[in-house]
Amino acid sequence: MDRPTESGAQVRVTFTTQEEDIQLDESKRQLLVPADIRRYGLSRILNSESMLDTNSIPFDFLVNGSFLRGSLEEYLNANGLSLETNLTLQYVRSLIPPTYEASFEHDDWVSAVDVLSVTSPAGRWSGDNFQRGQDRILSASYDGLLRIWDASGNVIGTSPSGSHGGHTASIKAAKFLSSTQIASAGMDRTVRVWKYTESGESYEHRGELKPTLELYGHTSSIDSLEVDGASKRILTASADGSIGFWTTSKASAPEVSDSSLLPGAHTSKRRKLPTSVTAAQRGPLALMNIHNAPATAAVFDPRDRTVAYSVSQDHTVKTIDLTTSSVVSTFTTSHALLSLAALPRSSASAPLLACGTSARHITLVDPRTSTAATSVMTLRGHANKVVSLAANPENEYSLVSGSHDGTCRIWDLRSVRPATKDEGGMGSVSEPVYVIERESQQGRKKKSTVTGEGCKVFSVVWDQLGIFSGGEDKKVQVNKGRGVNAE
Repeated sequence: MDRPTESGAQVRVTFTTQEEDIQLDESKRQLLVPADIRRYGLSRILNSESMLDTNSIPFDFLVNGSFLRGSLEEYLNANGLSLETNLTLQYVRSLIPPTYEASFEHDDWVSAVDVLSVTSPAGRWSGDNFQRGQDRILSASYDGLLRIWDASGNVIGTSPSGSHGGHTASIKAAKFLSSTQIASAGMDRTVRVWKYTESGESYEHRGELKPTLELYGHTSSIDSLEVDGASKRILTASADGSIGFWTTSKASAPEVSDSSLLPGAHTSKRRKLPTSVTAAQRGPLALMNIHNAPATAAVFDPRDRTVAYSVSQDHTVKTIDLTTSSVVSTFTTSHALLSLAALPRSSASAPLLACGTSARHITLVDPRTSTAATSVMTLRGHANKVVSLAANPENEYSLVSGSHDGTCRIWDLRSVRPATKDEGGMGSVSEPVYVIERESQQGRKKKSTVTGEGCKVFSVVWDQLGIFSGGEDKKVQVNKGRGVNAE
C-alpha cells in the first residue's frame, strides 16, 4: 500500500499514452503525486472517476523506456534527479502473469507443440469445419509419434509407427494445417501430411491420424516447419542448409526428382521390409540451398505469403521471394541463429523478425532492405540458447521464448533501455517481464551445473487458449495465455 513520506514530498508527473482508447483530456495530464507512490497507486489514480473513470484497468508505467519497479522517489534517487524534476510517465496496459494451469505427461522428450482453437491460425483456416469448444493440442516427440490431446489433457489420437506409414525417426516439428490436416517433419528427412478425423460421442472422442502424403527432398534432418493453411503451403528448414517449399496437394506436387531419397532405395528387394504405406510420395515445389550451415527456421511473412524469412547457424537472416525461389536480402548477425518469429506491425509493411541465438539472447531485425539500422533491439535474460519463439496473438508488442535454460520468458517490447558497456554499448535492450519455470522442477534440487539440464524447453506456442511448451522433462506444460495482455 502506498503511504505518504514523512516530509510529504510530491513530484509533478505528466501522464502520456500511445493507446487511443485510454487517452486523458489534456487538462488532466499533469498532476502532483506523493514522491513515494508506486505502480499500484498510480494505476488507482488513473482509474479514478476524475481521470479515466474505467473499470480498474491494471496499468504499468514507463519512465524513459523502462518500467517503473519502485517508487518515484527511488527512481529519482537512482538516476541522480531531484524532486523538482517533472517526470513523464507513459501508461500502458499491464501484462498479467502467465500462471501455471496444467501439465500433460508424455513418453519421451516433447520436441514440438501446436494448438487448434477458435483463435489459432489453423482454427481460422478451418472456417465452419471447426467446432467451437473442441480445442486440441498437438505434440511431437523424439519417440517418432504425434499425439492429439483434448483441453483436459487426455490423449485422443496417436500417429502410427514407422512400419505403418509414420515417421521412422524422431519428429522435430509439427503443425495443424486445419482441423482435419496436420504436417510433421523430423530426423527421417521427410515431411508427412496427415488426415485427422474424430469419432465417438462428445464426451469420448477418438481421433485417427492417417498418412496421406510423404514429401522428399531434404538430405538431412528437418528441424523446423511452418504452414499456411489458406494456400496449403509448407516451409521447412533443414540441417542440410536448405529451405524447402511444398504443397499439400497431391495433384500439384512434383514427383520426387531424386529417387535415392525414397525409402528402400539402397536396400535390395529381398531385404525390403513389408509395410502398409499407401501415402503418395512427392517432391518440393522448390528446394533452396541458400545457407552455408544448418538452416534452423523459416516462416511466412504474416501479410504476404509469397515472402518468407529464414535463419541459420551461418549467422544470417534471409528474405526469400517464393515466386522466384530467390534470396532478396541477407543480413548477417554476430551469432548462430536457432529460432525465428515474425511479429506483425500495423505501422510498417514488413514484420519485425525475432531471432533466437546460441548466445542466449534474442535479436530483433527489421528485414526491409531500405532500413539503415537493421538490428532494432536485443532481448537479454536467458541463460542458455533460445530455440523457440512465438508472438502474443493479442498484441504487437509482446512475445514468448523457449530456451535450453529450462524456462519460457515473456517480453514486452515497450520497455527499452540503452545497452550498457558490458553489452557492447550500442543499441537498445529489453529484459523479460515474466519467467515461466518448468513445473516438473519445482522443489527439486539441481543435480547439474549446466543451466537447464534435464528440463530444456524445445518448443513454445502462444494462443488465447494458453501458452503451451514442451521439452526434455517429457511434458506439455500449459500456462495462462488469454488475458496475459489485460483488456
